[in-house]
Amino acid sequence: MRKTIFTIALLTSVGILSACDSDAERGLVGAAGGAAISKATGGDAGTGAILGGLAGVFCDDAGVCQ
Repeated sequence: MRKTIFTIALLTSVGILSACDSDAERGLVGAAGGAAISKATGGDAGTGAILGGLAGVFCDDAGVCQ
């Protein structure tokens, strides 16, 4: 069940991140998504927010959300 929630949340967040225009917007959406995914899967929301925010900021540089 956790893998399903994680997969759905990950795919949704990639779609949302691609709609953002700036690194700051992607960072905020990534942080919120990371916290939600982490909390839903039983992890630490703070760690999820940090990792999600970093992923959001750098996803454009990696060519994931263009």
